[in-house]
Amino acid sequence: MGGISRMQMAQGALREHDHFMQMALLEARRAGEGGEVPVGAVLVSEGGSVLAKDHNRTVSLCDPTAHAELLVLREGARKTGNYRLTNETLYTTVEPCLMCMGALIHARVKRVVFGAADPRWGAAGSLYDFSSDRRLNHHPELLGGVCEGQCRAAIQAFFRERR
Repeated sequence: MGGISRMQMAQGALREHDHFMQMALLEARRAGEGGEVPVGAVLVSEGGSVLAKDHNRTVSLCDPTAHAELLVLREGARKTGNYRLTNETLYTTVEPCLMCMGALIHARVKRVVFGAADPRWGAAGSLYDFSSDRRLNHHPELLGGVCEGQCRAAIQAFFRERR
């Protein structure tokens, strides 16, 4: 049997997830440096192109909806000319909140990859799991724990400094 093995494919996917999560972590650092909660997000097309990357900007924009995930959804929709992002993958350093997960479902994002779980606000399995609610019309694939240690350390350091 020729070609690559399942193990090689899994390792390739893991490297790809790590690569894009590192981009999201860079965005999270930018947020933290600006006094924002350090969450970063990257929206990637099916072909592996970065459509958008951003970080939380709720404070700087005086906008409670300016979460990293929503900012990249807006930019991705603008770039593609369609609010439905059915083949895209969203990478985010922290599990999406209720608002963001709702938007991801409305946008019909194919896959959501996140770093650290959020037991207080998470809507991708920690507090709620919107992705498995059969009453909703879309169910994105979820993958949590990518670069989890780095993602968790970034958010914990931010809040530790403020206490």
